[in-house]
Amino acid sequence: MKKQLLTTFFISASIAGAMAQNTNVPRLVVGITIDQLRTDYLNAFMPLYGEGGFKLLLEKGKVCSNVKYLHTPADRASAIASIITGTVPYTHGIIAEEWMSRTDLHTNFCVDDSQYKGVNTYDCSSPKNLLVSTIGDELKYATKGKALVYSVAPFREAAVLAAGHAADWAMWIDNESGRWAGTSYYGAGPSWFRYIDSGVLSNLQNVVWKPENKYSGSYNYYLTTSQNSFAHKFAGTSRYTSFKTSALINAEVNKAARSCIESGNAGLDDVTDFLSVCYYAGHSNLSNGAGATLELQDTYKRLDQELEILLKKIDAVVGLDKTLIYVTSTGYDEIEKSDEMSQYRIPTGNFFINRCATLLNMYLCAMYGNGQYIQSYFSNQLYINHKLLEQKQLKLAEVMGHSEDFLFQFSGVKDVFTAQRITQGAWTPGISNIRNGFNPKCSGDIIIQVSPGWNLVNEDRHTSKPQRESFFEFPLIFFGFTIQPEKVEKEVTIDCIAPTVAHHIRIRAPNACSTPPLF
Repeated sequence: MKKQLLTTFFISASIAGAMAQNTNVPRLVVGITIDQLRTDYLNAFMPLYGEGGFKLLLEKGKVCSNVKYLHTPADRASAIASIITGTVPYTHGIIAEEWMSRTDLHTNFCVDDSQYKGVNTYDCSSPKNLLVSTIGDELKYATKGKALVYSVAPFREAAVLAAGHAADWAMWIDNESGRWAGTSYYGAGPSWFRYIDSGVLSNLQNVVWKPENKYSGSYNYYLTTSQNSFAHKFAGTSRYTSFKTSALINAEVNKAARSCIESGNAGLDDVTDFLSVCYYAGHSNLSNGAGATLELQDTYKRLDQELEILLKKIDAVVGLDKTLIYVTSTGYDEIEKSDEMSQYRIPTGNFFINRCATLLNMYLCAMYGNGQYIQSYFSNQLYINHKLLEQKQLKLAEVMGHSEDFLFQFSGVKDVFTAQRITQGAWTPGISNIRNGFNPKCSGDIIIQVSPGWNLVNEDRHTSKPQRESFFEFPLIFFGFTIQPEKVEKEVTIDCIAPTVAHHIRIRAPNACSTPPLF
């Protein structure tokens, strides 16, 4: 009898222990993506920080210092889509913020969807172009819809892509009205959404961005000290877009993120919830590029303060020990123009994609007869008219081969990649990165790699983008829950975030993610 009682006791204890262990998951996951964050700036401005923001994350978190994206080029949209899905644009479908549509020859913004009206905005949006599941999607599925999934960002594409397909709500700041906006794809929006304080946005004409740093003019990361102070006002039709690239934007993002916790009840029960937050740490539209030393200092200092506020709010409401947090960057996109490089005899120039397309079409006409062989162009990509080739019974591979030979003769062309070379050519690290950033459904047939130092110019769209292949280091930090402080020196790829989070909250990784958890 005693033996039977002991057996029953041990079985009951084992079941109870297993049940307790199964609840040992974070109540809340907070994914913090900082647009344009760079490790060198993060470290350089360390004397300006308090103790509860960046310093706390770096001292108490698992810090991966050698992080990279698997695709090129990486912009805000493709980066966030890669983080949230654990795969590359070739698979998840978001190759960039915009691409050319073959059907109507118009540019497509990555989250545009006319089927779903905007909330507080005229922009119609959905994640329909995101072709695979996300962390939030899998969490919703695993909890039978009980988990709460929210996304907050200054930018529309960042908010919608991070939210994924199954989220409860995604919100961003509208470029036209300056109001917090959303999309009817996620419904009418939670009741608390309409009460979010618009802060300085409602009175932007009277706002002046001045440096908060008391050391302005005496502390400088750069070789030159061209600034003593600055004062930027927000005016005109682009005032809200300018505000979203200023140091002041992160305080507004923080208010909305705190509302998800305070009013949206994220992290308040035993079902794990997910909150995505996007901050900005890049150059301002109002500043003078890389020479704007004080603007960047002020941006990092203010961002540090906002991180401390958010971490304290999470600790007070949910508990940092019950919250898994990751912090990373979208990478860094150079914005300086190359116009002044020539005076220092540095090789530079302008590569005009529109002129290039015209000349290539004339060359193909001379070879195959009259026709519009180059159907369209966008960024550094050319789109070939497939229907015309069918009518003329021309082989696509042959036309691309002749085009490749012709384009190599242009000044400022470093390399030319045809769709055939990208998808079927010999593997190299460079080809792999380009292939990962390529998608057959929306990428061009020919991709031109413009030489570093040159500007890629589109005269029709009035755009000019400097080309640079410099390496910029950015971090990946895991913090909170059961994370132990550690410095990870080995190379880590950004697609490890999704499976690592999934492992900690005991759900499946997103359906296109084949990368194992980081630890």
